[in-house]
Amino acid sequence: MKAYLIILFLAFFLTASFAQDGNNVLVVTKDGTKNIPAYIREGTIYFSLKDFADVVGANYYYNEDAQKIEVKFDKFSIKASAKNPFLVLNEKNGEKQIVTQLPTSTYLINKKVFVPLKYSLKSIGTAYGKELKFEAPNKIVIGKVKDEIKDPTEENTSKFNITGIILNEKANGTLITVKSGKRIPSYHSGFKNNVLTLTFRKVNVDVDKVKYTGSEGVVKKIEAKNVGADAIVNITVGKEYTTNEVMNIDNSNDIQVTIHNKLFEKNGNSNQLKEKWEFDVIVIDAGHGGHDAGAIGVNGVKEKDVNLAIALKLGKLIEENMSDVKVVYTRKTDKFIDLYKRGKIANENNGKLFISIHCNSTPKKPSNANGFEVYLLRPGRTKEAISIAEFENSVIQFEENPNRYEKLTDENFILVSMAHSSYMKYSERFAEYLHKEFDQHPTLSSRGVKQAGFYVLVGASMPSVLIESGFLSNTNDAKHLSTSTGQQKFAEYVFNGIKKYRESYELEMQDE
Repeated sequence: MKAYLIILFLAFFLTASFAQDGNNVLVVTKDGTKNIPAYIREGTIYFSLKDFADVVGANYYYNEDAQKIEVKFDKFSIKASAKNPFLVLNEKNGEKQIVTQLPTSTYLINKKVFVPLKYSLKSIGTAYGKELKFEAPNKIVIGKVKDEIKDPTEENTSKFNITGIILNEKANGTLITVKSGKRIPSYHSGFKNNVLTLTFRKVNVDVDKVKYTGSEGVVKKIEAKNVGADAIVNITVGKEYTTNEVMNIDNSNDIQVTIHNKLFEKNGNSNQLKEKWEFDVIVIDAGHGGHDAGAIGVNGVKEKDVNLAIALKLGKLIEENMSDVKVVYTRKTDKFIDLYKRGKIANENNGKLFISIHCNSTPKKPSNANGFEVYLLRPGRTKEAISIAEFENSVIQFEENPNRYEKLTDENFILVSMAHSSYMKYSERFAEYLHKEFDQHPTLSSRGVKQAGFYVLVGASMPSVLIESGFLSNTNDAKHLSTSTGQQKFAEYVFNGIKKYRESYELEMQDE
């Protein structure tokens, strides 16, 4: 590849911040000068990756549905998605992938993906195979061909893999991001004597950068050490600690740790607290409805109808056997309800338990997959869980303003789901009771308790689960769930789980 200079500088023709209003990046090459659209937001310059590819003569592919662009250079391709802070580089021989997290997300303007100019240079330069230098205030110089391809995420100035931590204090817990310059191959955690110990395999840690001492939040102290080829991080927590969760961040080398607080505090009048959390309202949510049919069974049955039939039968069981408990339905007829409104209904009625009822399905019909599943609100860890959540969440296409859910699609989902961390112990307990009840079914198996990112559970500020009552893509499941007897049987299993959960819940409330 022949080396030549390309000089980019910004021409401020108008003060407006959108590309179509006149802001441009001028690309100067030996063959002349060309304009590519720019977008300015809060002082950061964004430019069109597609137009940059045109200027440098690189091939590209744009997926309009997914809002993703892939620009192909000689040795690497670089992928960017709209409203996403990650750039993904793939070596053409398939041996290497480099993922870079930008400090700000990309934008979609006029069906083009705009990337932040300053922060994208290393990744684009690596993919392009040329040195890119930013010269203030608004120049980029593309220089000589690189002799060696280096991962832009690697910091030559640091000999450590784990370079620091970021703490985000919430009222119901603490989110800790462990920053790592390389992918951590594996890790495990253990909890003993108020200390959560994290062991990260085959990485080292900058001990001084990870050190932390606090007083107000649940996290009191963080210390780290290197032991052989591994890094160990000890997190000391206070007595208000309940549970923790450790997970990889998608498309990143970092690890996120959530430390959860107790739901019930003993401050204030204990009688008022008991009254506040008295088990007196159950919210039953029949998934889908109206013009949203949900999954269609191999026998033609519609998921929305099965969900509603089960919900009404379950509500009747509660009303007949728990006269002191109010039953609230998000819908009692064949009506479409926005997902966010379902949680709003639950909150406005001071629900103490939220149960969302659904039916499962597979793309291939008929299928052998069968049985019950119980889901908790957490980012999905398996392709199956993610696929199910994507299907259930896709109903927002029927809503007037689907953009209200936009923030839940990126890595910030973990921050949203932390709002449920206080209730997670109770959600997990109820889910386990349901699993044990379902396990007694003579023909349908219980597939266990799983986790996924369901929008409908986000809005309900109370212990909550989403239940998949069976697979409509399975001939036997669909036949069973289409009958009043099968629907009644399922409702009875759920009701038995509610009874056992209520007993343990009220016993715990007496001890508070």
